[in-house]
Amino acid sequence: MSGGASVREAWSTLAAAQKPGHGVPWYMREVNRRLGRGVAAVLSTTRATPDHVTLASALLAAAGLVVLVLAPVGIVTAVVVVLLLQAAFALDAADGQLARLTGRGTAAGEWTDHVVDAARTVCFHLAIAIALVHHGQVATGWALVPLGFCTVASVRFFAQILAEQLRRDDPVGSTAAAAATGGRSAWVQLPADTGVVNAALLLWPWAPAFLLGYGVLALANGLLLLATLVRKRQALLDGAR
Repeated sequence: MSGGASVREAWSTLAAAQKPGHGVPWYMREVNRRLGRGVAAVLSTTRATPDHVTLASALLAAAGLVVLVLAPVGIVTAVVVVLLLQAAFALDAADGQLARLTGRGTAAGEWTDHVVDAARTVCFHLAIAIALVHHGQVATGWALVPLGFCTVASVRFFAQILAEQLRRDDPVGSTAAAAATGGRSAWVQLPADTGVVNAALLLWPWAPAFLLGYGVLALANGLLLLATLVRKRQALLDGAR
């Protein structure tokens, strides 16, 4: 069987075995999962493992943040940073799909993926805070905005992951709850979509515009955190009855 045929078959297999899209933000569902599916389909014909893809994702994200902090402020820097971060995000979608496709998924691999996700979430906002101060684009006090965003994003990520682990004995209930609010939630969750947050850096050369857009996303994520805490706690309470 030719490599091209293998890739096409892998794509079809993954397309038929996607996770439910209920409540998943638009970019993550419609763009990033497809990019990840394509990468996984191609890599399935190689000796690459899911852990290799996770590592590549981490390295691309790290490269993007280093460029953000060290490179001169400008549109070229902004575009390069966003491309690196979006590529890292696509690989983040690819590692799990490659694991499912090849049957090489492990608990250790899933754990590594979540650890990398958590680290990337923290480092992304910390890099913005450092870069704002380093480049002197705004008064130092504005660095509190990414520090606050970092706190919100980290707590929400932990709350979601822990709730999923605690409810693994009731996957049907979890899926049903997600389906009930799926269409509406997909748009409500958009400010928390990694692809959308990454894209805000396209405004990096224009500090006031960047802080406005990034600040709006930070505020929206704060509201989403409150909603997540209430919803997840109630779901756990209902599941305990």
